[in-house]
Amino acid sequence: MHAVAPVEGRPAADLMAELEWRGMVHQVTDPELGTSLAAKRFVAYAGFDATADSLHVGHLVGLVGLRRVQLAGHRPLALVGGGTTLIGDPSGKEAERPLLSVEEIEVNVVGIRRQIERFVELGDGPDDGALVNNAEWLGRVHLTDFLRDVGKHFTVNAMIAKESVRARLTEREQGISYTEFSYMLLQAYDFLHLFDAHGCRLQMGASDQWGNITLGCELIRKLRGETA
Repeated sequence: MHAVAPVEGRPAADLMAELEWRGMVHQVTDPELGTSLAAKRFVAYAGFDATADSLHVGHLVGLVGLRRVQLAGHRPLALVGGGTTLIGDPSGKEAERPLLSVEEIEVNVVGIRRQIERFVELGDGPDDGALVNNAEWLGRVHLTDFLRDVGKHFTVNAMIAKESVRARLTEREQGISYTEFSYMLLQAYDFLHLFDAHGCRLQMGASDQWGNITLGCELIRKLRGETA
């Protein structure tokens, strides 16, 4: 697919100033992001894995972030990880998550959607927020294609250096499985897919997602020659 251009127009509020005032900005890949957000409308996303049929209080920051994105005149995408939940995110975990069945994840997605709808106005219009499920595209990816087209762009050295992996390798007795080790590549691919399909150039996440987010930015730069 070819990338969709960012939505044109001027946002209604200075989103970065608002988020900084609320103490919600920890790191950014682009020091000029605030200027860009104030000058044009962005498509932005935050992800929520479907590990339970309800989000917890820690997800509130991400939900409120998406809400403020929408209030500021930008378009929010709420990603539910129907695909990545099959793998399990090692970030912030001392041991591997229990693997859920496809059926369990589908039930969880339904419950999480009901909660997201209370924060983000969803719809089919170009200005409406949208809920997307990465099971829709990750389930269609062939392993050999993924390793050839995505995996070749990242070294194991760089992946091991990411905090979510390094902590499990050096500070935890359990180590990390290859399944979990591949999670950051899947999240990077999510960002690339949303860039192609929706013109999404901004990903928001907790500080333990920083390594995964930067991998997505790097993948978009390498494969599309664009900045996210």
